[in-house]
Amino acid sequence: MFASVIFTTYNHPRWLEKTLWGFSAQSYRDFEIIVADDGSSDETRAVVESLKSQFDIPIQHIWQQDDGFQKCRILNKAIVASRGEYLIFTDGDCIPHPDFVRNHVELAAKNTMLSGGYLKLPLDVSRAITRQDILDGNATRPGWLLKQGVPFTPKISKLFSNRLIGALLDALTITRATWNGHSSSTWKKHIIETNGFDERMQYGGQDREFGERLMNMGIKTRQVRYRCSCVHLDHGRGYARPESIAKNKGIRQHTRQQKVTRTDYGIASQVESRQAST
Repeated sequence: MFASVIFTTYNHPRWLEKTLWGFSAQSYRDFEIIVADDGSSDETRAVVESLKSQFDIPIQHIWQQDDGFQKCRILNKAIVASRGEYLIFTDGDCIPHPDFVRNHVELAAKNTMLSGGYLKLPLDVSRAITRQDILDGNATRPGWLLKQGVPFTPKISKLFSNRLIGALLDALTITRATWNGHSSSTWKKHIIETNGFDERMQYGGQDREFGERLMNMGIKTRQVRYRCSCVHLDHGRGYARPESIAKNKGIRQHTRQQKVTRTDYGIASQVESRQAST
């Protein structure tokens, strides 16, 4: 099955480069990468263009003009451009486990969305990880990370990504399956039915709201946080604004109370824009 891996980025080319190297080292190869760029400078474009020539995995770079935090808008553009029947979402500051794509694809099920996991790394370790560390698989290997100074936490067990042990741990976890921006997936047809991400929303809960609409539509959830994992590189969040978080909470509350399945502010506007330009 051909899949599309979609993730956003904004002016963090060093983190993006590490994410891309992680996807170049995947055990599953039948997929494309879509870099959904929310208005980055030419430095980011240069990173993508340089790595395109070095990878045997196709890369699309979908860019939009910088207009503040517009993650939902660029994600919808990426969804429209995607060629896969199955879409896997992560972030441009996450290094995937070598079996990340394989496990998402092999665990995919009819009328189901997968909810994966992550381990957040300290800033010093995030900076120190090299291309070779990623290609060797060390960047997501618990023992190696502990030796680099990552504090021990039971959450590090998510990085084993073992199918049998992971299935047991996923069955035992009390964490509810939700749509997580760092590791989630479902069929493209379901995303089109919901009209994608709500473009009124900026930072704060926009991924969860999208997942809630999928669930309102009857899509089942499957917890795979111990089987579809990545490491999250540390960084600041200067785009977090109390007013956007409050607005998003109101939209989420409406989605839950009214059992909304489709937003009026999503993919359809991107399709119409493409048709108008052709």
